[in-house]
Amino acid sequence: MARSLNKVELIGNITKDVELKYTPTGAAVCSFSIATNRQWTTDSGEKKEDAEFHRIVAWNKLAELCGQLLAKGRKVYVEGRLQTRKWTGQDGVDKYMTEVIINDMIILDSRGSGGTTGGDDYGVSDKDLSDIPVYDENKTKVEPKVTAKEENVTSEATDDDIPF
Repeated sequence: MARSLNKVELIGNITKDVELKYTPTGAAVCSFSIATNRQWTTDSGEKKEDAEFHRIVAWNKLAELCGQLLAKGRKVYVEGRLQTRKWTGQDGVDKYMTEVIINDMIILDSRGSGGTTGGDDYGVSDKDLSDIPVYDENKTKVEPKVTAKEENVTSEATDDDIPF
């Protein structure tokens, strides 16, 4: 059998606060978006810049850590795999979304430099994603229950909390 590889590594800034939910079975799922930038110079010498936006999903303990530690503007490294989901929207049209399902995350900035008071504001507002189904790790469709977002994290993470 031929070998294959599905691996994604990204470094970017979080574009909005993370969203932490729990499936009915109690599995944590966290989603957020990051922006990566690229710069280049055209043949005529003009400098150009472009941003690409990526939807990131974390599960279980990593999801809970992301929900506690990440906020808009923070710079992070994420590692995972691409996954494309298909579903039929309320209008009957097939829809697709490609996400990065992460298994590792490293915060690259200090705690004080991110959050809602710092970092870049990319002006990104995700479209209403309410009709996008959520699946557990076994690809079984679940209806997530939303929990109240923690506004202030009062405890610091210990070495046992860090997944890497």
